[in-house]
Amino acid sequence: MGRLDSILADITTLQVDAIVNAANQQLKGGGGVDGAIHRAAGAQELLAATAKFGGCATGDAVPTPGFRLPAKWIFHAVGPVWSVARGGSAAEDRADSLLASCYRRCIELAREHDVCSIAFPAISTGIYRFPPDRAARIAVATVNEVLDESGVEEVIFCAFNDETHALYCDLLR
Repeated sequence: MGRLDSILADITTLQVDAIVNAANQQLKGGGGVDGAIHRAAGAQELLAATAKFGGCATGDAVPTPGFRLPAKWIFHAVGPVWSVARGGSAAEDRADSLLASCYRRCIELAREHDVCSIAFPAISTGIYRFPPDRAARIAVATVNEVLDESGVEEVIFCAFNDETHALYCDLLR
């Protein structure tokens, strides 16, 4: 089984085979980690590479080169938007399933592209407002489910703040 770890860092600086971008459905960059990845990778090159996909469905992910990043690959995963206004446990269960699908799909892409090390941000927990503790549990559980058959040796959950880092550290103990 691969090694799972949590770090507090800027995901764009990590020396891994692939990083995951918490992307939007249009794959056109945005705020948060998405904007940071586009700026660091080279926005024009990255936009040209993502344009060929014509977007990406929620729960799915697509690969592009890392361009100016230390990582060889960027896997652009589109997580669900959390909205209490949608209401009810059915909406929550659907959001959970879509978030898990993001992590599962990125591990599949890792296998397809011979990736040994991959770093994930906390997908959907920024402007998409997915509860961070719930998202962390889904992320760790999903990666643990699919990691053995993937060939991935190292998974890093890259946190952008102390609170998120603490959530992952607790789950990985």
